[in-house]
Amino acid sequence: MAVRRVAVTGLGAVTPIGIGATNFWQALQAGRNGVDRITHFDPSSFPSKMAAEVRDFHPEEWIDKKSARRMDRFTHFGIAASVMAMEDAGLTTAGFDGERAGVIIGSGIGGALTIEEGARVLFNEGPTALNPFFVTKLLINMTACLVSIRFGLQGHISAPSMACSTGANAIGDAFRIIQRGEADIILAGSAEACITPLAYGGFCTNRSMSRRNDDMLRASRPFDRDRDGFVMGEGAGIVILEEMEHARRRGARIYAEITGYGNTADAYHFTAPDPDGKGMARVMNLALADAGIAPADVAYINAHGTSTPLNDKTESSVISKVFGEHTPRLKVSSIKSMIGHLMGAAGAAAMVATVLSVFYDVVPPTINHQEPDPECTLDYVSHEAQPLTIRYAACNSFGFGGGNACLVVKKYTDE
Repeated sequence: MAVRRVAVTGLGAVTPIGIGATNFWQALQAGRNGVDRITHFDPSSFPSKMAAEVRDFHPEEWIDKKSARRMDRFTHFGIAASVMAMEDAGLTTAGFDGERAGVIIGSGIGGALTIEEGARVLFNEGPTALNPFFVTKLLINMTACLVSIRFGLQGHISAPSMACSTGANAIGDAFRIIQRGEADIILAGSAEACITPLAYGGFCTNRSMSRRNDDMLRASRPFDRDRDGFVMGEGAGIVILEEMEHARRRGARIYAEITGYGNTADAYHFTAPDPDGKGMARVMNLALADAGIAPADVAYINAHGTSTPLNDKTESSVISKVFGEHTPRLKVSSIKSMIGHLMGAAGAAAMVATVLSVFYDVVPPTINHQEPDPECTLDYVSHEAQPLTIRYAACNSFGFGGGNACLVVKKYTDE
């Protein structure tokens, strides 16, 4: 049995620089910066005081008010991005077999806001005052479940949680399921909304976030010599994956094709990447082999690029090793310079951007990349977007605990 091809036919995004895939993409090309002082709570007593928040988001545009009150903010994001993706794919009006359609939406932390609000109520008012929807609001799987209910997706359902690589894992799992013939359509991605005092404070204490409070717009600076940590963000990214012939038969617009996926573990440390980058190298090599291509076929890499000293150095070194003589011709950029680190949603937002890069032949920039680091020597597409003919692109995602994922995206042709 031939391996089935997998198309991307719909995109949805909720990000700090744009709501909707089109707005997100336009902002990326313009190098727009979504970082500013936190408004979700008073950050005065925190050592870091900035984040990339989603502004002007109104869940009632996608969810009825009564239902929205029973959901956490991360679920609002996930459902909104899912509705956008389904509409973009033309699947809200087209008929499809619900038993052959699934949903995989994960999150790194899930209902952080609900947990903190619940704890305050418990300690101040007692257990009987807790919201009856407390448990269902905080569960990571609830976004996937509610999306399946809304659209009648009765096939495969799951909700991975692999820290920062969650979104890429969700999309990679969906790719495999369609390849194997177990589904024709899967809505996949991730959502996160953890800019809350407890979650934010926890990341402050492990000293992984930037403390550039006097220069917030330049705090997220992947691969720059003066980087001092990541900037927390929030949002969601959703892609509609569809078996190629299924998409063609219904006349769907096809953005791109996913052709390769790799997933490995460092098995090394709680937070730090393996300094030798063996897991990162292996995941990229696995994804390239799965796609059946050579390193020289890849034109662009959407890097994990967190703006942390260890990650950026290790990722740069590994890319140089994997791509060898082709490295000087590679374009590499990190959209986290503009949207911050969306945590569990980072990989999904990055995949939306990567698909659009391949579709439009444009590489978004790495803004704030001002001072070259002698240990980060790639072409990071500094400051401004660049046109580039892209047949293949790769998207990297690496998470706390050593989880690595890499996806390969190919320009669609009707061959």
